[in-house]
Amino acid sequence: MKRKIAIVTGSTSGFGLLTALRLTSTHFVIAAARHPEKAEMLRKRIAELSAESSIAVTELDVTKEPSISSFSEKLKQYGTVDLLVNNAGTAYGGFVEELSLDDYRKQYETNLFGLIAVTKAVLPYMKKNGGSKIINISSISGQIAFPAFSPYASSKHAVEGFSESLRLELRPFGIDVAVVQPGSYKTAIWETSFANQVAAPEAGSRYSTYFERISAYIAANRKNDGDPEDVAELIFHLAAKKRLKRLRYPIGKGVRLLIFCHAILPWRFWEWAVTKNLFK
Repeated sequence: MKRKIAIVTGSTSGFGLLTALRLTSTHFVIAAARHPEKAEMLRKRIAELSAESSIAVTELDVTKEPSISSFSEKLKQYGTVDLLVNNAGTAYGGFVEELSLDDYRKQYETNLFGLIAVTKAVLPYMKKNGGSKIINISSISGQIAFPAFSPYASSKHAVEGFSESLRLELRPFGIDVAVVQPGSYKTAIWETSFANQVAAPEAGSRYSTYFERISAYIAANRKNDGDPEDVAELIFHLAAKKRLKRLRYPIGKGVRLLIFCHAILPWRFWEWAVTKNLFK
């Protein structure tokens, strides 16, 4: 029997790498990477698993139209696509007053417009197969926004709105759309995106104390970060399901409770809980 075809974007690290490897047991995986020449870790893991015949590392920069067009042409050799995991993403942070519009544009180019562009490129290959799935990697920030991360949170809110509309559009074609909402996990996004792209306030800024307290809170809670293998395992199980009956799949320590509290608490209580330790 012909193996199902899966595409995983942003596959050189974090959730993308682990998901691509996990899916090789059931799919032929097209591991899309912005810089395939830098995919040493992915290739090492592929060799360790002897999975060379089950995965192909392919160039794809989700922010570049020529790269997406080239990628779409390559898909013709496979004929159909059964699963698309939109994982490629980055993270910008800082305070709105001190961020540039260009910071927001860069955030959206990858997290939202890149995701939309890849989805549009792949959809013609998915409509040939009933039962295909699109899984978009969102975040708890896709439902709950926190201070100093408005570029990231707003881009993930947009991903969730896009995914909800897309799910309703594609239901008649037998294609399911879902979002996975991880909380905090031990992935490279903290060492790469956040470390380099969170704009710390300049000396004398009125946000300095606020920023220090937020940074300290994040650092103190890093010990509670989850194992990213759990997210890859969830995506694997969703891929194996006949149908995805839900739109959202939250995962991570305390994530479900946080989303529940955010939904039911009056705003004034939620606002007090978030800010009480930051404005003292």
